[in-house]
Amino acid sequence: MRRLFAHLLALAVLGLGTAVYAQTDVQNDKKDARQDRRDLNNDRKDINKDKRDLNKDRADRNKDARDLNKDRRDLNKDRRDLRSDSKDCKAGDKADCKDAAKDRKDIAKDQKDVNKDKRDLHNDQKDINHDRRDLNNDRKDARNDRKDLRKDRRDIHKDKHGK
Repeated sequence: MRRLFAHLLALAVLGLGTAVYAQTDVQNDKKDARQDRRDLNNDRKDINKDKRDLNKDRADRNKDARDLNKDRRDLNKDRRDLRSDSKDCKAGDKADCKDAAKDRKDIAKDQKDVNKDKRDLHNDQKDINHDRRDLNNDRKDARNDRKDLRKDRRDIHKDKHGK
């Protein structure tokens, strides 16, 4: 009889210990799943923010490209004016000599504008590339969070149903 009670007591302790362990395992899996859902939502927010940044950077780059083209047109126009004024100045027209000096100043200013626009365009392209990499990394994080969430749900199911 004593042996029977000892066996029953051992069986009860082992069964209760396993049940408590399974319960804490389910709780831990639920906690992990909750955290993965939060991470996934944060990654989705980051993805949308990066998309907005990327669109703004692209619009800025396109605006700088238009500015660059406009400055190049101005530069070419000033060079044409300088050539015609130089020819007229050689012919003896003093007003065109003063106009030629003004055209040289305009050319120098336009060249500075062209160089500044080139730098802006280059910086905008660097920003676009950085945001594109950031967007890809956020998408990768979201993909990993979805995988983790799926694994946690599978673990919860296995722990509850004992498979």
